[in-house]
Amino acid sequence: MEELIAKRYVKALKNVFSSSELTEVSEVLCSLSSEFENPKMSKIMDNPNVAKSQKLEILLDAVKSVESKELNSFIQLLVEHKRVSVIPALSSVMKKEIAKINNTYTGIVYSNSDIDATTLNELGSGISKKINSNVTLQFVKNDFDGVKMQIEDLGLEIDFSKSRINTQIVEHILKAI
Repeated sequence: MEELIAKRYVKALKNVFSSSELTEVSEVLCSLSSEFENPKMSKIMDNPNVAKSQKLEILLDAVKSVESKELNSFIQLLVEHKRVSVIPALSSVMKKEIAKINNTYTGIVYSNSDIDATTLNELGSGISKKINSNVTLQFVKNDFDGVKMQIEDLGLEIDFSKSRINTQIVEHILKAI
């Protein structure tokens, strides 16, 4: 539900800010979003006994480094309509939208064996050419028996597991017999 609301706000923000300003707004929203992970901040923002003016003052103080009347008005709008809890969802939707605008995506490669940075760069550049986007990959070691790559923003997942390949080889041999 929050993501649907956040998408509407992001659409409005895209109409107000240029792409470079949108990146700056996204960074501010990300930092605000990280503050919501603090239990004290969440209690203050969710508490109905805390006045809207106090919530507004806290949030405006957090975003004053940007010095944007539009962003201040946006924060004020969120507070007035009791939508402050949408800020973390706003941050994640904004990141995805900026990735679309810049055509730059981040993916994760999972494997139980180590993959060096050179291989990750080659894999990323190969995928980038196939999908006409700029893809950077990060490595996460886990217990997956093979290699699995996910680019969540694109809905792309590629995996090669040893067990699946072995099963397919056996099936192919049995069909040949």
